[in-house]
Amino acid sequence: MKKIGLQMNILMGLTMSLGLSIVGNVTGGGNRPLPAIITGILVSFVLSFIISFVIGLLIPMKKVGDGVCALAKTSSNSFVGKLLSSLASNIIYTPIITFAMTLLAYQKIPAEAGKPPYGIFYAKSLLICFLVAWVLIFICQPIYLKLVMKKNGIEA
Repeated sequence: MKKIGLQMNILMGLTMSLGLSIVGNVTGGGNRPLPAIITGILVSFVLSFIISFVIGLLIPMKKVGDGVCALAKTSSNSFVGKLLSSLASNIIYTPIITFAMTLLAYQKIPAEAGKPPYGIFYAKSLLICFLVAWVLIFICQPIYLKLVMKKNGIEA
């Protein structure tokens, strides 16, 4: 089962990092040239993946999801269970990754450009990333789980 958890961690980390890096850099505003946006996406992706991989190694998301479903008295395979599991995962990952990404971007804003307060900068990005991440987790997690289980010879 640890092998499956590691494979899920990698797949979800890649998906979330890519998705949130693209969203963050495209919705970040400003008149940046395309090469700067692409560089931002790549740097954000690598940093985000490292953070998400470490979180995934430290926190057993299957146990967290199952625990949330047990508290709600629902099956982890039900629609509500999947919504709650993806929400729990989102609550753990997204604020940390968004904090790192926004801090990186915020430090690059020149002072003369009229920096907004960091809290506002972070909150706006967190709201957007939270919604995008929840959808990505909800859609991708069950698909990846089936693929990983099949790859490891386990019938789902």
